[in-house]
Amino acid sequence: MLRILRGYAFAIAGIAIGVAGLVTLGAMSERIVRFIEGGDRFVLGQISVAGRGMGMGAGFTAGGLLPAATIKKISAVSGVAGVQPQVMLPLDPSTSQFMTLTQELVLGLDLSVPMPNRYYRALPVRVGRYLRAGDRHRAVVGAAFAASHGLGVGSGLALEGATYEVVGILERMLTAPDRFVFVPIEDAREQWVAKDRLLRTLLASGAAALTAGDLNTGVAVGWRDGADPDAVARRIMAEVPDVNVQLPSELSRLLRASTAFFAALLVGIGVLALVIGGLSLANTMAAAIFERIRDFGVKQALGATDLDLAREVLGEALVVTVCGGAAGVGLAILLGSSIDVWAGRSGQQLFHFSTRLLGGAFAFSVLLGAAAAAWATLRVASLSPAEAIRRGA
Repeated sequence: MLRILRGYAFAIAGIAIGVAGLVTLGAMSERIVRFIEGGDRFVLGQISVAGRGMGMGAGFTAGGLLPAATIKKISAVSGVAGVQPQVMLPLDPSTSQFMTLTQELVLGLDLSVPMPNRYYRALPVRVGRYLRAGDRHRAVVGAAFAASHGLGVGSGLALEGATYEVVGILERMLTAPDRFVFVPIEDAREQWVAKDRLLRTLLASGAAALTAGDLNTGVAVGWRDGADPDAVARRIMAEVPDVNVQLPSELSRLLRASTAFFAALLVGIGVLALVIGGLSLANTMAAAIFERIRDFGVKQALGATDLDLAREVLGEALVVTVCGGAAGVGLAILLGSSIDVWAGRSGQQLFHFSTRLLGGAFAFSVLLGAAAAAWATLRVASLSPAEAIRRGA
């Protein structure tokens, strides 16, 4: 074994570099896939309803006021199983208020109502705990937000002149909630009033009979088992006036359309990874076999059969590609993790090393290396012993 490794040291290094390139580009691709899938899963898990008009809301529930009376009407629509009032605000009001998966947002949740999203009944908390009914001035933050702002459990977070205690940090979900700040809806309403001068003027004038329960930017709506979410959404449109309703399927289509560039980039990255990694690996393995052409000629002259040569070469090829593939996977993880540690200071994550990626890349490297070695062996075996010795010399 050690003799083989020493003899193929440069080949192992070449294979490791090729596999590392394949895995690194694949991990970037996986990161984009998780981002798109996570956002799609989120929007397909609920019906998002917002007040008509553009207010301080942002993201999936951008809109104006959604009063408590309107929320009551939504709850009475056939097929509706749960309605959770929400207040969604941009952390920085100077940034765009249009839907985005990367904007930092404050999301106020009515904690007395269970989350109706079918795919996120509870958000996964990595450290600390989630919000509880009765909490005030406490926050749970997404992993990317915590990293970019240097927050941990027990840290203080200043929001609109008030200090919030961070009681939990979510697991990295690789989608929009990674940049969210989750607070009780009562606190979010206070922030909304502090941010929105027009709303303060409206409340102070008494022109509209508004209570605290009327200060909502939207609601997340769940549907009963067996119900068609798009059909329920259309019933809400027909029966409840002055609301903006997002059909889950339509919102999913818009999301995927807006990420079409990333989907194309994903295909390009995958093809590039296969071409670069595959050619590098196959060329390295074949070159290593051709370098031993003289040895094979001598063995043929001494009576070795083509089957003997094939068995020897394929055995060595498997050892070399397994070692090179493992080294390449390790090198890619080390490189990607180092970059992510550096990028994580600003809340970014560029790579995602999934099990399917690592297993697939390793299997691909072994199979391609064995195929390249078999092809090179056939080429060598087709030569006469004298010709093989002459070429090797």
